[in-house]
Amino acid sequence: MNFTNWRAFTKAGVVALFSLAFISNSAEAQDKGKWVKLFDGKSLNGWHSWQSDEVLPQWKVENGTIVLAEKGGKDLVTDKEYGDFELELEWQISEGGNSGIIYHVIEDKKYCCPYSTGPEIQILDDVKHPDAKAGKAGNHKSGSLYDMLPPTDFAAVKPAGQWNKAKIVIKGGRGESWLNGQKLVDFPTQGGDWDKLVANSKFKTWEGFGASSKGKIALQDHGNKVAFRNIRIKEL
Repeated sequence: MNFTNWRAFTKAGVVALFSLAFISNSAEAQDKGKWVKLFDGKSLNGWHSWQSDEVLPQWKVENGTIVLAEKGGKDLVTDKEYGDFELELEWQISEGGNSGIIYHVIEDKKYCCPYSTGPEIQILDDVKHPDAKAGKAGNHKSGSLYDMLPPTDFAAVKPAGQWNKAKIVIKGGRGESWLNGQKLVDFPTQGGDWDKLVANSKFKTWEGFGASSKGKIALQDHGNKVAFRNIRIKEL
């Protein structure tokens, strides 16, 4: 290939790469602001067990819901990472049960589990699980930013065995936890105020905790039966 042809070939390649990048960025921009189902009601496509290539059998699909039937499934993690988003889902905890929704999870072998890096919105049977009385001022109760900020209304949660509708919003360095139509927690996700929250929590010495502005979403296997349905997300 002579120099003239090589220059033309190189130029064409650069143009093609820029075109692909533009198409990719345009597609990503089009996805923002649109609701996308994270669960189709039939399969666990788009999910995997923590640090696994598959979904472990303890996680099942039953009657249009995702169910952790027994301990051992590891946390269920999205294949995709999310930065700013609005997440809606319904959850049902078993009597005496404990679980959580964890966001901005970094799936890396150096971390034991999703909650090593991702902050958690608590799911709990506030009446019968002892963790409801742990922590400070109720910051282990349902809807709390776990071990950091308590919900503003402890009565917003429905009892074990009933469905609760949760919403989590992460946008522009702020976060919100909603439960059954009520905003229970408003919190920073970065900056000095976030650092203070971490410093006053059990996570203060955990390297990487809450440090990322993007990551995966996890549904926690805390060893108790828990179910989820109507899961959808909107990137912001």
